[in-house]
Amino acid sequence: QVRLVESGGGLVQAGGSLRLSCVASGSISRIPIMGWYRQAPGKQRDMVATINNGGSTNYADSVKGRFTISRDNAENTVYLQMNSLKAEDTAVYYCNYYYYSDFKLNARDTWGQGTLVTVSS
Repeated sequence: QVRLVESGGGLVQAGGSLRLSCVASGSISRIPIMGWYRQAPGKQRDMVATINNGGSTNYADSVKGRFTISRDNAENTVYLQMNSLKAEDTAVYYCNYYYYSDFKLNARDTWGQGTLVTVSS
């Protein structure tokens, strides 16, 4: 399996911006869907944004218009540009992917360390 390492988190004031990176240990060119997820303290992990190999994107309602996901298959990296950050965006952010097995789309169930984003109000 391709392993992923997230980075780019930090402490930022409300209204500020951060850019997260997710670097893969191997090629992501054949990975059909890659995504960013987040888990706030005491809450479940939720989808933030996904992007397929064709570049189509999907966003959680709470981040639409503020966050942008992109992928660079040549660099084996997925990015999450986060603008107009709010206190409620505070969470550990993870990236992960879906893969095909026996012609079925499966969600990878291994998670990395994530990267912590803290937004001060």
